[in-house]
Amino acid sequence: QVQFVESGGGLAQPGGSLRLSCAASGGGFGFYVVGWYRQAPGKQRELVALVTSSGSTNYADTVKGRFTISRDNTKDTVYLQMNDLKPEDTAVYYCYNYGTPNVWGQGTQVTVST
Repeated sequence: QVQFVESGGGLAQPGGSLRLSCAASGGGFGFYVVGWYRQAPGKQRELVALVTSSGSTNYADTVKGRFTISRDNTKDTVYLQMNDLKPEDTAVYYCYNYGTPNVWGQGTQVTVST
């Protein structure tokens, strides 16, 4: 029954920005540690960023300094601000709540291209 919905993806030019959101499909689903993952065609799913309940964050080296993960507990929403986008960032992005194991949303497509 638990479900999370990713949104905010789209087409961006190199150097551009996008802001992704992840929200519970219904009220009453609290976030625990939350991660943003991505999967590009022909590649393994990889962890991009993590945020804990206290706001502590971690980032993959490939996005460090460009992406920012944050959370708004009053809205049960987690965000991924992506700046200085590169073609290598093209992928389907998923959020994952470690408090609800093995539950994945449909993802949101991010395409970075000229």
